[in-house]
Amino acid sequence: MRLIAPLLLALIAGCAPLSAEARPPAEGAVAAKTPAYKPSGMVAAANPLAVEAGLRVLRDGGTAVDAAVAVQAVLGLVEPQSSGLGGGSFMVFYDAKTGKVTAYDGREKAPQGATPQLFMGPDGKPLNFVTAVLSGRSTGVPGAVGMLAQAQKEHGKAAWNTLFKDAERLADGGFTVSPRLAGMINSPRVPQNTAPDVIAYFTKPNGQRYQAGDTLKNPAYAATLRDLAGKGPSALYEGPLAQKIVDRLHQGDLPSTMTLADLKAYKPRSADALCRPWKVYTVCVPNPSSSGVSVIQALMMLEHTDIAKRGPTDPVAWTQLAEAERVMYADRDRYVGDPSFVKVPVDGLLDPAYVAERAKLIGQTAGAAPPFGLPKGAPVVGPDSTQEPAGTTHMVIVDPMGNVVSMTTTVESVFGSGRMVGGFFLNNQLTDFNFDPRDGDGAPGANAVAGGKRPRSSMVPIVVLDKDGKFLAALGSPGGSAILSYNLKAMVGVFDWGLTMQQAINLPNLVARGDMFSADVDRFGPQMTAALQARGVAIKTGQVEGSGLHGVIVRPGGVLEGGADPRREGVAKGL
Repeated sequence: MRLIAPLLLALIAGCAPLSAEARPPAEGAVAAKTPAYKPSGMVAAANPLAVEAGLRVLRDGGTAVDAAVAVQAVLGLVEPQSSGLGGGSFMVFYDAKTGKVTAYDGREKAPQGATPQLFMGPDGKPLNFVTAVLSGRSTGVPGAVGMLAQAQKEHGKAAWNTLFKDAERLADGGFTVSPRLAGMINSPRVPQNTAPDVIAYFTKPNGQRYQAGDTLKNPAYAATLRDLAGKGPSALYEGPLAQKIVDRLHQGDLPSTMTLADLKAYKPRSADALCRPWKVYTVCVPNPSSSGVSVIQALMMLEHTDIAKRGPTDPVAWTQLAEAERVMYADRDRYVGDPSFVKVPVDGLLDPAYVAERAKLIGQTAGAAPPFGLPKGAPVVGPDSTQEPAGTTHMVIVDPMGNVVSMTTTVESVFGSGRMVGGFFLNNQLTDFNFDPRDGDGAPGANAVAGGKRPRSSMVPIVVLDKDGKFLAALGSPGGSAILSYNLKAMVGVFDWGLTMQQAINLPNLVARGDMFSADVDRFGPQMTAALQARGVAIKTGQVEGSGLHGVIVRPGGVLEGGADPRREGVAKGL
């Protein structure tokens, strides 16, 4: 530690000095964002234009849910690689008046005509992943709009038709293409860039692709927003736009079975959030098919270690984090799916005795990949080989009344399926299912395809309550299956290591699943990387982990402190 600690100093420019055990790594650190401090409302999201739209709604007297509608509408325009009207979402909502925490499930659903062989080829083998993504079969019935409409009806104050003004103005008048969007548009590693709709949308009249700083207009999206503002969510789920969605998905060699009836029948879910005590707090997450249960399980397991005493300069602490992740994923990958179709042993996974037993697998060195456990109530299900790309985004909104939205939203891969209708991209969310319905040991997979089923999701928006049941913090991230690791790191950083929200977000990411370890190697630096290697955490040079964490925490005196991930283009800004 004497050799490592001097090299792992203040990662975060503009932050207060930390105790020795709380100093985050500095080697290879990028310029960090300054924490945002405000006494009233705050919006943290992945693009400044979306943040301003949310703040406008709050200034006009709207609630956190009202602002979320506006933020999503703008993100679907300026960050279409991550989320949009054609995707799905999970939201955790804290009601300041009642103290109730509600989970909204806007996850996409498979068409009723989908079968377990949806992504199996004529040779009896799973389809190539890219082939599946670009096909009509990859798209589920979009859920984000329906979910937002339900939440806004229950917790909004503003008129629905006022919430799209900023996005409509930007779509009609044009917005400046950001460096991140330009990078996606021009990347040879994005397979959607070969799709006709992507080529048509992102190619200028002179035949060149849009670049950072160019102005991009989307009149079709503006028209869709006007329709949505005037008619409500039915504009998406019924009528001409719904017909266009169905028609577009039926084109090509691997067409969808989606029908107008599938779209019209879509209903979001809402229920009490999944909440469990942790330390002196209460952690609330969405119910399955979200993987929130797994993040809570990992937090509970880490309570059986001394990670909180070690801090972020200690390679043992990072090894403990990695080992907790491996156990978390082993159980998640085996058991989590849509509870309407499979039994998810939530209570068994979070039973203190089971957690304590699983925590025994967390040591100070990394050994063989841990097996899945056998919690009480566990069904007999097969292993999982789901692939989850990272085209997702997260927002946190706190309104002046104290209501809170923590929402993760996605179109799945970059630009979703690459198919566009009404100025927005359609999701490829069904590729979040396990392609092979019977994998490995032959038992049916918890996340196998079925008609009307929601695919398992790694999206885990989090809300934390204090010992009195009042709102304390909210955070979340994009990142495909790595979302669980990103969120876990941030929770440990804030609540175990005493960092600011921004400092915790800035920490290097370490993702451990099975026999695979990946990390922000440059942010760890060579000394810490070598120390982790010596403990069996075999991360390699050149790796990066592209989280997009956003969070807000209440500090003494009721001051809101926000953070936004420097790996992306977001900001946290208050009223």
